[in-house]
Amino acid sequence: MKKELGFAIIGCGNIAPFHARAIQESKSARLVVVGDTIIKNAEKLGKEFKVKWTDNLNVILSDPEVEVVNIATPSGLHRDLAVAAAKAGKHIIVEKPLEITLAKCDDIIRAARENMVKLAVIFPSRFKNGSQELKKAIRNNRFGRIALADANIKWYRSDEYYKSGAWRGTWALDGGGALMNQSIHTVDLLQWLMGEVESIKAYTGTITHTIEVEDTACAVVKFRNGALGVIEGSTSCYPGRDDEIAIHGEKGTAILVAGKIKEWTFKEPEASDEVLPTTTDVASSGASDPIASLSHEYHRRQIEDMVEAIQKDREPLVNGEEGRKAVEIILAIYKSSRENCEVKLGV
Repeated sequence: MKKELGFAIIGCGNIAPFHARAIQESKSARLVVVGDTIIKNAEKLGKEFKVKWTDNLNVILSDPEVEVVNIATPSGLHRDLAVAAAKAGKHIIVEKPLEITLAKCDDIIRAARENMVKLAVIFPSRFKNGSQELKKAIRNNRFGRIALADANIKWYRSDEYYKSGAWRGTWALDGGGALMNQSIHTVDLLQWLMGEVESIKAYTGTITHTIEVEDTACAVVKFRNGALGVIEGSTSCYPGRDDEIAIHGEKGTAILVAGKIKEWTFKEPEASDEVLPTTTDVASSGASDPIASLSHEYHRRQIEDMVEAIQKDREPLVNGEEGRKAVEIILAIYKSSRENCEVKLGV
């Protein structure tokens, strides 16, 4: 079995260095080449990580050393690149969101299936220790019947942030605002923990920024397991607070803040509960800056999961179908707000 797989990165913006560090620090992956339509961006990243660079997609897709392509371009450009990579026989990792419409998501999923390549979507919050412990507690029914499950993402982005890239804050390339770009990690984590969403009633607004898309949203969520919840997402909350997931049930409460366990209280304690609040997750939050305090550790864990999926011919833990779910929830929130109605999912 091959020890290392060759990786390429397409799109050399802010998130690309996180992918590059994660790849280079993995024992099972090797960065081969980076590419961007703006050659100076590709050159800068290539020189930083001492690999080849190009502005030609065909150079990447025809390179026999490249086995996995990481797509880190603006969100609304993911489909065409992912489909091209699948047709070239390359496995695909797509930075969140998978795409900005369900039709485009489905095109990517279909292309990967038809060309028998693996597809993963970057949702590194699932790989944090605190998230894993909370998932296990829910699976083991430690909460009993869950009553409330909330996601709060009260972040801040300046006007300069939105002006720093022409695609930011646009429907065509960002696909949405505070939800589709910033809050999607926490939305994904909430649905991964709680299971399928049955329906949503929501409001969105553009309150403090001059952009096309929402900078603030609030949704009431009904889960198929009977629990209720709230999703709040904003980039208007100065100076920005860490994202939070709260699970409340008849037998216990747990709260994750920036992926770390901050509350862990159950009617029936277990011996291991005493050490859970000190989980060793690396501090990682985009509350006030999109990159300054983020860690690439969880990208690395997800990349290693992808390599193992390829080598063992299994599904990645966050495959295309999994990556689609958060997009569906966010689009339902947009529809509910736009049409002032309750939106049922999966119908």
